[in-house]
Amino acid sequence: MIFSNSLIHWYLNNKRDLPWRNTQNPYNIWLSEIMLQQTRVAQGLPYYLDFISAFPTVYDLAKAPEEKVLKHWQGLGYYSRARNLHFTAQFVANELKGEFPNNYKELLKLKGIGEYTAAAIASFSFNEAVPVVDGNVFRVLSRYFNIETDISLATAKKEFSELALELMPKNDPATFNQAIMEFGALQCVPKNPNCENCIFNSSCLALQKKKVQALPVKLKKTKISNRFFNYIVFEDENLNTLIQKRDQKGIWQNLYEFPLIETEREMDLDTVSELIANKYQSEYKITRISNLNLKGQLHKLSHQHLNINFWEVKVKGEILGGINGTKIKEFPFPKVIFDFIEKQYTELS
Repeated sequence: MIFSNSLIHWYLNNKRDLPWRNTQNPYNIWLSEIMLQQTRVAQGLPYYLDFISAFPTVYDLAKAPEEKVLKHWQGLGYYSRARNLHFTAQFVANELKGEFPNNYKELLKLKGIGEYTAAAIASFSFNEAVPVVDGNVFRVLSRYFNIETDISLATAKKEFSELALELMPKNDPATFNQAIMEFGALQCVPKNPNCENCIFNSSCLALQKKKVQALPVKLKKTKISNRFFNYIVFEDENLNTLIQKRDQKGIWQNLYEFPLIETEREMDLDTVSELIANKYQSEYKITRISNLNLKGQLHKLSHQHLNINFWEVKVKGEILGGINGTKIKEFPFPKVIFDFIEKQYTELS
C-alpha cells in the first residue's frame, strides 16, 4: 500500500492536464488510447483534438468515409490503427446501438482492442479493477522491485499484470493505472531518469543496486528489413500527375502514393530510367527523367527501413486521369510522401 499511496499522491500533484482524463466517456478514452499506441502524447494530442472535432461521437466516426478517417490520421503512422478504429466504430454504432461494452472481457472482442486498451477503457470508464501493462508499467515495476524477467517473453505480461493487480487499490483502479503510466512517462523514463528527485529513491531496488539503466530486461531484437521505393512522379504538359491507392495488405494499406517501382537495392539514374522506360514507354511518351531528391530519403518504421527516391518523369501531352497539385493534397498519404507533395507543389505554385 505504501507504493500505491505514494504513487497516487505523486500523480495527483504532477499529472498533465489531458482532455481524455476529464471524461469517463469510453469513446473518448478509446480514441486516446488507440492514438497513443506507438505515439508520444505531444504528437498525439493535436490529432486527438482534431479527431474529436471531426468525429464527436462514435456515430460520426462510423458514418464517415474511410478516406476521410485516414486523412485525419495522416502523419500518425501505423495506419492499421485507423482502419480498425473505423471498423469498430461501425460495429459499435450499428450492432451495439452506440454503447461500448462495459467490461474488460467484452471489450477485448472488439477489433483493434488488445489487452492494454481493453484494460484502460474498463478501468477509466467503468472502474473495473484490471491493470494496464505497457512499456511504462514494465519499466516502473521492474526497476522498483528489481525484476529481471525478459519483458519480450510471452509470460512476462502475466507476471507484471499479477503484480500490478496486487498493488492496485480495488476501490480506485483508474487513478492507480493513470498514475503508474504517468510516472513512467514523466519520472521513471527509459534513459537517464532523475533518480535523485524521485519519490522512491530510498526504496527503489534498481537504484540501490545501480541497475536502473539495465532494467527492464529486453533481449529479443526486432529484425529490421530494408526496402527500396522508387516513386514515379509523372508530370504532363498541364502539370498534372498520377497517384494510386495501396490496396494490398501491409504498410500504408488504403493510403495513396505515386506509381511505385520497388527494387532490391539503391538505383542510379540510368538504371531507374531503364526500368521506367520498360514499364511505361508503351503508355506515355517520356521526354525527361530526373531525381527529385538526390541523396534519397530514409524513412524508419518499426520493422522496416524504407529507402525512398522520387523520380520526376515528364511526359508529352496529357495524362489520362491525371490530378493537379491542388487536388492531390485532399487525399490521404503516408507522411513521408505528403511532406514531399507539400514541398514540391508549393514550389511549383
